Amino acid sequence: MAQTAPDYVFETVGDLLESLGGIPPGRVHLVPHPGTATVEDVIRIHDRENRLCELVDGTLVEKTAGARESFLALELAFHVQSFNAQSGNRGMLLGADGAFRLMRGLVRIPDCSFTRWDRLPGGKVPAEPIPDLIPDLAIEVLSSENGTREMERKLKEYILCGVRLVWYADPATRTVRVFSGSTDATELTEVDVLDGADVLPGFRLPVRQLFAKL
Repeated sequence: MAQTAPDYVFETVGDLLESLGGIPPGRVHLVPHPGTATVEDVIRIHDRENRLCELVDGTLVEKTAGARESFLALELAFHVQSFNAQSGNRGMLLGADGAFRLMRGLVRIPDCSFTRWDRLPGGKVPAEPIPDLIPDLAIEVLSSENGTREMERKLKEYILCGVRLVWYADPATRTVRVFSGSTDATELTEVDVLDGADVLPGFRLPVRQLFAKL
């Protein structure tokens, strides 16, 4: 079940941007009024305008996009899904529009995610477009618009809500930061191998291979 969160009130635009992690103002939607947006608004703007927005502090925040980010997200999804299929289909893989309602007023959309079937109702893909669900693995591919504070906040939310494994892939530095149940990072470079820990036991991907086409 999704956790609860307090109502949000912002006296200035600066207060709002600070709360969101110092993101660029152009990514913040003012309709609905910040602090009042809902899960239904996330669905509406996607269906009507084909825009992918997260819901943070009751505010619609547009996701960043780019060729490198999309390529890396698909590359990671391909390797995770290939491993999943070869190891007995252990869970559900969602792509860059697979949203989760982590708590009231908070919807996050990892660039890729994995959730074990035994944690899904009936072992099936949820029917609702944004389920109340915590993935086992959340993957984020960083872009130039993702500031440090924004990603620190997102990481803390993932860990607080119970995401067991988080990968932050950074095309600029050609590294992958791995978080296993805490905000302490293990940074992998191109000489290292990314593994699935206890979420995807047996999964291994050379970091150099991930970034080879960049």
